Amino acid sequence: MARNAGGNNNSTPKSSATGNQATAGAAAAAAAAAAAASAKHKRSTSSNRNYNFNLSSKLMLDKWKTLVGCVSLAIASYFGYLGYLETRVNTPFDNHKMVLDSGLDDPERYWGSYRPQTYFGMKTRDPHSLVMGLMWYTPSNLGPDGHGIRHWCELSDNLDGYGWTHHDGRSFGVQEIQDLPFEIKTSFVKYPGEKQYGGDWTARISVRNTTRAWDRSISLIWYVALDERTNGHIKYVSDEKSPEPGVYGESQGLGEFQVRFHAVKGRIQHKSYLSTVAPSLSKLKETIFSHFRAFASKRGNRFIGLPGEIVSQNGVPSTNPEPNLIAIQITAEVDFTLDITYQSTSGFALGESIPKPPTGRAYTDSLQAKIGAFDKRFEDTFQLAAKGYAPDMIRFARNAFSNMIGGIGYFYGASRVQSVHTQNPVPYWKAPLYTAVPSRSFFPRGFLWDEGFHGLLISAWDIDIELDIICHWFDLLNVEGWIPREQILGVEALAKVPEEFVTQRNSNANPPTFFLTLHKLLTQHKQQLSQKGRFATLERLYPRLQAWFNWYNTTQRGEVLGSYLWQGRNSSTVRELNPKSLSSGLDDYPRASHPTLRERHVDLRCWIGLAASVMAELSTLLGKNDVKYYETLSYLTDNERLNRLHLDPYSEHYADWGLHTDSVTLKHPPPLTPQRTAGQRGGGVPQPQQEKRRYVSKQPEYKFVDNMFGYVSLFPMLLEQLDHDSPYLGKMLRDMRDPELLWTSYGLRSLAKNSPMYMKRNTEHDPPYWRGPIWININYLAVKALRHYGQADGPYAELARKIYGELRENLVKNIFRQYQRSGYIWEQYDDTTGEGKGCKPFTGWSGLVVLLMAEQF
Repeated sequence: MARNAGGNNNSTPKSSATGNQATAGAAAAAAAAAAAASAKHKRSTSSNRNYNFNLSSKLMLDKWKTLVGCVSLAIASYFGYLGYLETRVNTPFDNHKMVLDSGLDDPERYWGSYRPQTYFGMKTRDPHSLVMGLMWYTPSNLGPDGHGIRHWCELSDNLDGYGWTHHDGRSFGVQEIQDLPFEIKTSFVKYPGEKQYGGDWTARISVRNTTRAWDRSISLIWYVALDERTNGHIKYVSDEKSPEPGVYGESQGLGEFQVRFHAVKGRIQHKSYLSTVAPSLSKLKETIFSHFRAFASKRGNRFIGLPGEIVSQNGVPSTNPEPNLIAIQITAEVDFTLDITYQSTSGFALGESIPKPPTGRAYTDSLQAKIGAFDKRFEDTFQLAAKGYAPDMIRFARNAFSNMIGGIGYFYGASRVQSVHTQNPVPYWKAPLYTAVPSRSFFPRGFLWDEGFHGLLISAWDIDIELDIICHWFDLLNVEGWIPREQILGVEALAKVPEEFVTQRNSNANPPTFFLTLHKLLTQHKQQLSQKGRFATLERLYPRLQAWFNWYNTTQRGEVLGSYLWQGRNSSTVRELNPKSLSSGLDDYPRASHPTLRERHVDLRCWIGLAASVMAELSTLLGKNDVKYYETLSYLTDNERLNRLHLDPYSEHYADWGLHTDSVTLKHPPPLTPQRTAGQRGGGVPQPQQEKRRYVSKQPEYKFVDNMFGYVSLFPMLLEQLDHDSPYLGKMLRDMRDPELLWTSYGLRSLAKNSPMYMKRNTEHDPPYWRGPIWININYLAVKALRHYGQADGPYAELARKIYGELRENLVKNIFRQYQRSGYIWEQYDDTTGEGKGCKPFTGWSGLVVLLMAEQF
């Protein structure tokens, strides 16, 4: 079978061959179809593969695009967020301003002596005000570079005394200046009337010779000046019909006006004037001095005077021929009295008689009426005569108060600020500031922690002035809840500040002393607050106070719950014996010797406790949610928690805690090896001695700063947060009264005599500041607290009352004694002699002596 089958392939019958052919065709067709199907499948498969590949590639590309987009968005968001953080430091809190009545909205206070940095100056509460002011000099005493010309209040002038004797903050003021042999009295009275631009005023300058042995003549210069942004013009006028020299002008804030000069008493020897362009308000004295010329009178007498119209600077024609400075000089034989009148002439029809401000006898009568009303109001307010004070002490208190309120200035400009998110300092927004100043000579600008103390005295006299001051300060709050601690606004203020202190950093705080002022308003002036819409001011203030409180409670928080630290101490300095804590307000008061972020500062904890107390009270009064503030207050004033964080168990004193050693000294480094020049033999060129630096002989450790008993240790008592029956209150009172520690016959010294830092210099060049001298603001808090504990039931009430009487009497007597001796109230007082120290006059918080005398706390 097999063989036959194989043979059939070669010898097949015809019929069989035909059938086989048909079968073979079908198979071929099937094979072709299969091949076609296979090819189609292959094409289909290949197409699917290409499609899948294209789809996968597209998806991968989309994923990469998405990833790149997300990364780009993240980067953009990151840098956008950094940019946002950069802008926060100079972004205002919101668009709703605290100050509603500014400029001419408050015409009674539009004009004023708002230039405390000058001996006598007038301006308006307008951002770009025309300014006026007084300069004077003795012709025989005029030195190079304008030495001898009095203008800005300067310590280097060494005047025998100056200051306001009467000032009500609104309508008038009287000042006495002792520049021997001359006594100069300046005064002004405002006459608002019905005029639309703040009314008129008269100023008087009287000069008399107190010895009659020295110079008999004096040169007075009164100037009128515009800053670079004042929209207006001024010109000098003097003609036969009006022989008195004068200045006519017009500005957006004043309308049309004229300034005239009237000699009331004495003989004028020479008159001259200058009309020119000054480069800046900070260069008025230099501009005038540079134009002095020598003149000869008809009798051959020579005078120093001013050359008239000068429209060039250093021989180069000015690009702005319009003068921005006009100065009138009058050289006169003393005794001499000059009246200067400012008269608004806008709003009157042509030919209509314009009432003139009074001069001569009429002005004298007007001024005396103001003085009489002031004296009565002063007694009604402080009741010093009723308390048995002698007339000379009442006069002293009246002068101290008048210097405080007469030292209120109006400034405009932008601070320079910096945050950790800005590479360089940036400008704050431009804003006005209505504020008292600590010292007209040395600190003629706004300081945050000083102003809270100023408000204690100002609010006793005029609650609306104080509320206006608070409103201006809180308009400077940024979106973070921070207020720069030092306000250097305008070219004149900036000219008085060393460059290193200009930039304000938003990590740095200052004691929130406005809470002291607010506490006094809420407790002693609640009835007045309910009148004249004053509650509405507190309503507007409330969210800003919340932001301010939250800023302190977060940015100054310490590592341990309930602890706080003053930011801004320099941990890398080698020049300072103990790195300063400027933000605390106590500057060189010794803290932990090696600053770290683990520090705990007891005074700051107490300040925030006070703030929580006021916020709770204000929240209740305004019907706001007060729970969190009462909870914070309860936590921070819990004496057990306070003791765990801040009570040194060995000394039983309240203290800071941090990385500390007492074994630090300042000394010169070893001398450098003398340098030799090429070919030189011998010892070489001696090198200058290097500045002293700090050396540590024992490594610091984390512990209580236990050997620094002083003001910081007293804060739990000063801010009345110690329990009345706390045994540590009793110890604090006894130690405070110890002459070997803080007690003196002149007040409480700032640092105990047994402290290793007592009266030690902090650098080779910086004398001790808060390391022994007596400061009146802290002593005021101590007297206030002693009265509080003396009035409460407790085992130490009698001791507190005894110390209260002694301390108050010591402070008042010594401040008065030093005023009689020197003619000034001082920044601080020596703890061994009681003598005034620091700058003068310092009728900022040292003016609290008035409240000590009145026993108003």
